[in-house]
Amino acid sequence: MPADLRPIIDEIASQADDFLAGSTDRAHARAGIAELLNMDYSALAPADRATVTEAVMAVLEAEDFFGTEFVGDPFAEDDEPDDK
Repeated sequence: MPADLRPIIDEIASQADDFLAGSTDRAHARAGIAELLNMDYSALAPADRATVTEAVMAVLEAEDFFGTEFVGDPFAEDDEPDDK
């Protein structure tokens, strides 16, 4: 990743709570990031926009921004018995 994109990534990730308004939907987050890039960083090349989007999503994932909606219930019983 080009070093000059790091400040943009950090700035967008730090604003996520504001511009995503607590949404935990990944598609909504990607759309919000794209909209922010269009408004504030319109001079970025498409490849750089993709890099920034992926990096911001990685930061949000690492911060558990999206919660555990895709993980399921870790305490639920397995439906199928183990064949071990």
